[in-house]
Amino acid sequence: MYSREEIRQLLEDSNTYLDHSPDIGRLRELLRFHEYRYYVKNDPLLSDEAYDKLYKKLEEMERAHPEWITPDSPTQRIGKDLNDDFKTVKHLAPMLSLENSYNPQDVIEWRQRLSSFVKSPHIHFSVEPKYDGAGISLIYENDILVRGTTRGDGAEGDDITTNIRQIRSIPLSTTFSKFGIRRIEIRGEILLTKENFRIFNDSLVKEGLAPLANPRNAAAGSLRMKDPAEVGRRRLEAVLYHVSFVEYSGKENPKLNTHSGTIEVLNTLGFKTPWGDMKTYNTIDDVVNYCLDFEKKRDELPYEIDGMVVKVDEKEFQQMAGSTSHHPRWSMAFKFKARQATTKLIDVEFQVGRTGAVTPVAKLEPVPIGGVTVSSVSLFNEGIIREKDLRIGDTVIVERAGDVIPYIVKPLTELRDGSERHIHFPTHCPVCHDKLYKPEGEAVWRCMNINCPAQVVERIIHFASKDAMDIKSLGESNVRRFYEEKIISDIPSLYAIDFDRVAGLEGFGKKSIDNLRTAIENSKKQELNRLIFGLGIRYVGEASAKELASSVNNLSELGNLSMEQLQALKDIGPRVSESIYSFFHDAHNLKMLNELAQKGLNMKGIKRIGHPGRLAGKTFLFTGTLEGMKRNEAEKLAEEQGGRLLSSVSAHLDYLVVGESPGSKLEKARKINSIQVINEKEFLDLISHSK
Repeated sequence: MYSREEIRQLLEDSNTYLDHSPDIGRLRELLRFHEYRYYVKNDPLLSDEAYDKLYKKLEEMERAHPEWITPDSPTQRIGKDLNDDFKTVKHLAPMLSLENSYNPQDVIEWRQRLSSFVKSPHIHFSVEPKYDGAGISLIYENDILVRGTTRGDGAEGDDITTNIRQIRSIPLSTTFSKFGIRRIEIRGEILLTKENFRIFNDSLVKEGLAPLANPRNAAAGSLRMKDPAEVGRRRLEAVLYHVSFVEYSGKENPKLNTHSGTIEVLNTLGFKTPWGDMKTYNTIDDVVNYCLDFEKKRDELPYEIDGMVVKVDEKEFQQMAGSTSHHPRWSMAFKFKARQATTKLIDVEFQVGRTGAVTPVAKLEPVPIGGVTVSSVSLFNEGIIREKDLRIGDTVIVERAGDVIPYIVKPLTELRDGSERHIHFPTHCPVCHDKLYKPEGEAVWRCMNINCPAQVVERIIHFASKDAMDIKSLGESNVRRFYEEKIISDIPSLYAIDFDRVAGLEGFGKKSIDNLRTAIENSKKQELNRLIFGLGIRYVGEASAKELASSVNNLSELGNLSMEQLQALKDIGPRVSESIYSFFHDAHNLKMLNELAQKGLNMKGIKRIGHPGRLAGKTFLFTGTLEGMKRNEAEKLAEEQGGRLLSSVSAHLDYLVVGESPGSKLEKARKINSIQVINEKEFLDLISHSK
């Protein structure tokens, strides 16, 4: 449809128009091109923020000159997002886009414009997170879920009811009839939490596939899968935040006269909603302040958000404000800082990890993304370089999503001028120069030399890390320095450091040496699961390490377990069991474990005897300050009795254990009927009854 030269010129003009006043005809042409790349090709060439800025310029020009508006202007329609593999159905009410801005002043001006449509001085505003997922619409009739659709083009969507039914946070039936509702259409987002997204991307990388750009793409792609069982395995969640259509069996329910009341009803009926994070204000200044405060804790949330949505709370006033063909006038999105940017790939380095894996790392022209300057990005493996067709000198789109490590989404191949160079993967280890080896069925090249200096150093760094043996004062830089100075040579040598030699190094005074000596000595008392995790056994994470530690009385017993016995343990599959078995049958590893035992490290496990107790299968979350113990001690008690810890309040939580000054978790838990809120004494009673 477009030649390479046309695309180069379109992108050049797009970047020019971000900072300069454009010709309106050319601006419309640019936006149509980017809509085509985004909606039809599913291959955008511009960041979301840049597109939004161009779109806003067109809106401003057309607002100032209504006579310039044409029927085919991008402002006069909603983008297409339909799929031929699914039946297309009409929404009961149009799913419009939202007016948005990255500037708080625009929110204030939006409030001023509202006065033209809503004359009342007593408008209330609800504010809630803008979830970064895939839009859906649900229809319930007579309390039963009858249809689920994608957003589509706003008027129609793809019927994905079968896939929607696989998402466990969506009730298949609920008691709308209690509120006099016969039929209702609800809007929401399908999400993948950051942790589940990380797990999903890790699985793709292990299969040699490219990781997905962000949780939104992963969620949207999951909804269109043809295998409903696979959709169910993706651990998708749904957040419902708007009722677009209601048909009553009798008189209207006053609860639904406000947006906040509507969300409360949905929350009561068992839907996951923004209820816990939603606030209602009567001044726009309070709205703006809440948006700015919420942005600061964006990365602490378990899911991705890209802004806040401000809505007129009263449905009566929403109707007065009305809508344009593109967006409702009674709502606006305040967008957070961009998570995506364009930069140059200037080089690729190859790093060797503690398991011998050779990872290509892209060196970029530094670029700010979401408040962080990004200059290095992992390329994961050779296969991904080939799949994305990355070349040194490429202009690339880089994305950083919350706490997910930044990565390259794709190169802008249309901007190549012939000077770009192919990336050649090494055949030999860049550190020890041994020949690299790629195991059958794996995507990663490995250095098999166990004495490779890079592997030794990385294993020591991991062993001393916070989640493993937690040797404070021995950070990555000190490990590398001690290794170069030949003060340490392997993990056991940490417990035989010559502190007189350390004292001779610049920057090490008596206090820092005493702190390091104490931290090393204290690490000998760490629990066995930390030691197991610190050993760096391939595929063994923190959860697996805890399971292994609780299955033996002493670390040496793991060497006596067959692969079948290991697989009988919780969450230990064939690949993990093979790795554990190999580790405990390697002479070098056994020698290391023997040396660590001689140095006095704790090797004792806490083997579970008999049934795991009443807490088995129950989930726990602790909040506030406990009186009789530290929170991590209480968490340990719960795990020892078979309980599982969660990181946030959700319908999956069984018990919230509350101490002094509990914070917002308590408020959220009280809105979910299935959660039992207990105090410290009641928790200890549970423990005592489970023994």
